[in-house]
Amino acid sequence: MLLEDAVISYKLVMPEHMNHYGFLFGGNMLKWVDETAWVAANLDYPGFHFVTIGMDRVEFKKGVTGGSILRFEVNRQHVGKTSVTYCVDVFRREIHESTDEAIFHTDVTFVRVDEKGEKTAVNA
Repeated sequence: MLLEDAVISYKLVMPEHMNHYGFLFGGNMLKWVDETAWVAANLDYPGFHFVTIGMDRVEFKKGVTGGSILRFEVNRQHVGKTSVTYCVDVFRREIHESTDEAIFHTDVTFVRVDEKGEKTAVNA
């Protein structure tokens, strides 16, 4: 269930993002997923402080080569008392292709914290 319009972001995969086999290093993908979801949370809740507390299943469905363009679609999925969860879908487009292919999906959960790092209500 989508609660808001999707936040959409793009990333160009560069040589410095690659592993020793010539494919996107998975840690870079996870970083971009986390960053994009965090941006969505901060657009939905300006001025709130969120920290990542979890990422659901991590499964890379397709390899990504240099020069690929990644599209990140982020949708708010659930709002709890102190947390909010966003669904992140990642699509790959190779530079010589005209269609996108789904390559990654996860849910990222953030908790709202106060100045002392203590949990606080999202709907305060």
